[in-house]
Amino acid sequence: MLDIRPISDLRNKFTEIESTVKQGKPVFLTKNGYGSMVVLSLEEYSKLTNDIEYALDAADAQAQGSTERLSHEEVFGKIRKNING
Repeated sequence: MLDIRPISDLRNKFTEIESTVKQGKPVFLTKNGYGSMVVLSLEEYSKLTNDIEYALDAADAQAQGSTERLSHEEVFGKIRKNING
């Protein structure tokens, strides 16, 4: 079940929010009844971003070993061609 709380709870009930995120669950914060932000533990955030960071590091390493550069039109054109056949 989602844990949705008003943003004021971040100040007033920090230990409860901290306990929830330490269990690996996100806490969704609202401001004036609308979604404002999500609080995650560092471990959960890392799980979400590690693959992206690895791919960016690999791309940087590949770029250092080559002088070839592609425009975004060329890159997305190749991707569209692979997807659409």
